[in-house]
Amino acid sequence: MKKLIVCLTLLASCAAWNKPLNEPLDGENLALVEVTPESIGAGELYVGLAFSGGGMRASAFAYGMLEELRAQSALTGTPDGLLDNVRLVSGVSGGSVTAAQFGLYGPRGIDGYRENYLITNAEKYMANSALNPVTLVKGLSGGANGRKTFARYLDEVLFKGATFGDLRARSKIKTWINATDMANNTPFLFSPETFDALCSDLSRLPISEAVAASAAFPLVFTPVVLQAHQGKCNYKEPDWLTAARNNPEATAAMKAQGRALESYSNAEQVKFVKLLDGGITDNFGTTGLAVERARAQAAYAPMTPEEAVRMKRMLFLVANAGVEADYGWTQKIAGPSGVGLGMSIATASMSAATRSGYDAMRGELRQWEAELIEWRCNLASSEVRRLRGSLDGWDCTDLKMFIGQASFEGVSPEMRAKLNKVPTRLRLKTDEVDLVIEAGRLATRASPEFNGFLASLEGNDVDARIQKGIAAGGRRLAPVSN
Repeated sequence: MKKLIVCLTLLASCAAWNKPLNEPLDGENLALVEVTPESIGAGELYVGLAFSGGGMRASAFAYGMLEELRAQSALTGTPDGLLDNVRLVSGVSGGSVTAAQFGLYGPRGIDGYRENYLITNAEKYMANSALNPVTLVKGLSGGANGRKTFARYLDEVLFKGATFGDLRARSKIKTWINATDMANNTPFLFSPETFDALCSDLSRLPISEAVAASAAFPLVFTPVVLQAHQGKCNYKEPDWLTAARNNPEATAAMKAQGRALESYSNAEQVKFVKLLDGGITDNFGTTGLAVERARAQAAYAPMTPEEAVRMKRMLFLVANAGVEADYGWTQKIAGPSGVGLGMSIATASMSAATRSGYDAMRGELRQWEAELIEWRCNLASSEVRRLRGSLDGWDCTDLKMFIGQASFEGVSPEMRAKLNKVPTRLRLKTDEVDLVIEAGRLATRASPEFNGFLASLEGNDVDARIQKGIAAGGRRLAPVSN
C-alpha cells in the first residue's frame, strides 16, 4: 500500500503543467485587424459569427454554417457568397478551431478543412483513456494533457505556428478566441486590451495556444498559463474601466471584466493567469461583444466611423452546437451520482451563464441599432461625404440588424435525435462529422433571422414583418414567408 501511495504521489507531481509562452510587451499591442476605407470597400453588409463549444461536433457545425453562407453566391455575385462580408468571428472551445481557421485564412481556410481536420483524429497525442490509472491520476492532479497534445496537433495540421501577428498581417476579419479566467471567473478574451493589462505582446503568441486554452476542458487538459509582466510596459487603464468602477449603471459583466483587467496589472494579485475552457463562463462567445458595446464611448464602437456610416445590414449569427438535455436519470428515483452529478452541476452552470451572455449581447445590439441611427442622422453632410465617399443614395435610417442563432432545433426531429448522440470529443466518425456539417447548413438555412437578412438584401420588406413577431427585446419567433 505504501508503494502504491508513493507511486500515485509521483504521478500526481508529473501533471502536464504548461509553462507560459507569452512574452513581455515592447511598445504597444496593435488592433487585431487594421480597418481602412480600402479594406472595407462599400461596406454595406456586415456579418458577425459566433461559434459555440462542443468539441469536434461544434467545429463541424460551424463549418456547415460557413458553407451555407458561401452558398449565397447568387445573391452577392461573388464565388464566396456572404463569406466576403464576415468582419467578426468569435469562437469557444471546439468552435474556436473553426473561428481561428477562418479568421486566419479567410474563405480559403475552409477549403479542405473537412479533410485536413474535421475527419481526422485530433486526439492523436492525447492521453484520454478513462481506464488508464496514470491518466486518471494526472487528470485529478491538474490535467491529463498539456501543450504537447492538442496545441501541437493544431499547429501540425492547421495553423503551422502562426501567431496573432500573422493574423493581423493576413486578415481583415476580427477574430476573438474566448477562454475562462479561473481566478476571476470571467471570460478571457485574447485581445489587445487584455494583453495590454498583462504587459504582454499578443502579436507573438501562437494562435494554437489561444485555441488550446479555449478548449482546455477541466481534468482532460491542464490550464494554459500566461505570465503577467507588470512593470515592463507603460500600462494605463482604459477610460471605460475608470468610469465603470463607480458607475451604478455599469453592467455586472462589465464590472467583472474591469476587475479582471485590474487584477492583471496588480502583481500582488496575479503573477500567472490560469485559463480553461471558454464554455465554462460563456459557451457562445457573445459576452465579449456585449461588454465591448456596454463600455463603448462612441455610438459607432466597436466599429470605425467609416464602417458605421457605410453599413446598411448587419447579421450576427450564433452557431449553437449544444445537444438537448438528457432525461435518462429523471425516469427513475435513484441518481445521478458521482461523475453524472458533477457533470449535471457543471452543465447547469455553463448553460445559465451562456443564456445570460447571449441575452445581454442581443439586448446591447438592439440598443446599438437605435444609437447608430441617431448618430448617423446627426452627422453633417460634409462628414458623411468624408466617411462614405459620396452622398449618393445616403439614408441615415437605412440600417437594420438581424441577431439570432442556428441550432439543432432547426432540423427535423429524426436528424436531431441522431445529432444528440454525437459525443463531445475531438475525434468523431466520418459519418458523424458529415451529419453535423449538414445540420449546420440546414439549421442556418432555417434561421428566421438569416432569412429576414436575405430577404432584406433583395429589397423585400419581409424583415419588417419579422420585426413585428418579436417580443420586446426577444428573438424572432418564427420564419415569415412571402
